[in-house]
Amino acid sequence: MTIRSLLAPLLGLALLTGISSAAATTPTAFTATYKVLRGDSPMGTATISLHDDGNGEWTYRKSVKSTGGLAAMLGASVDETSRFRWKNDLPEALSYDYELHTGIKDKQRHLRVDWNTSQVSVDDGKGAQTYPAKPGIVERNTLPLALGVALQAGKQQVALAVAVRQEVQTQQFKVSGKETVQVPAGSFQAERVDRTDADRGFSAWYAPARYPLPVKLSQHDGGDMVMELVSYKAG
Repeated sequence: MTIRSLLAPLLGLALLTGISSAAATTPTAFTATYKVLRGDSPMGTATISLHDDGNGEWTYRKSVKSTGGLAAMLGASVDETSRFRWKNDLPEALSYDYELHTGIKDKQRHLRVDWNTSQVSVDDGKGAQTYPAKPGIVERNTLPLALGVALQAGKQQVALAVAVRQEVQTQQFKVSGKETVQVPAGSFQAERVDRTDADRGFSAWYAPARYPLPVKLSQHDGGDMVMELVSYKAG
């Protein structure tokens, strides 16, 4: 097994419209912690926080620290920081920074949205690429938050414009049913959401009456990774 395959879950951790009978309520500041697993094996912990910057902009940060396997021996960690503004109950992207650190390699990606020119710029160290922005775009880090807000508004189908490396990509998600989910934070009768426009192995379970984030997330794009909610604190 290669080091790249062992680090794949960390490399892929950066990671969503129907008729609604309720108005969406954007969340206030919070801090949530997750257990991160690869298959059934613990591999790390994740901390996700939302902070009001006080100027109409918000900072959403995810930090993942490895605690098991070779990734822990290498001191692997991932830090993702998004800045956005709420627009039509979506976290419309302003910037996104991704940083992977290990004892043997580092990886970075920086995304900026210039709303004066409606251009997205993405730089992963190989030269910046630009492409047209679209109103209401999110990026991979804030995508689960955007999904959670939509579910809290009662939506069962969600279409999101997601800024990826080379373009804005429309991604489709749908509530596929309710399932009982047991995670460290407790047992939940959760709504399962799956991506429907592509076979990317993305599933998330939400308890929208309680949290804007998933209580469990399973993602196979870039590595077999599962996140399970441990705690959630508002404020």
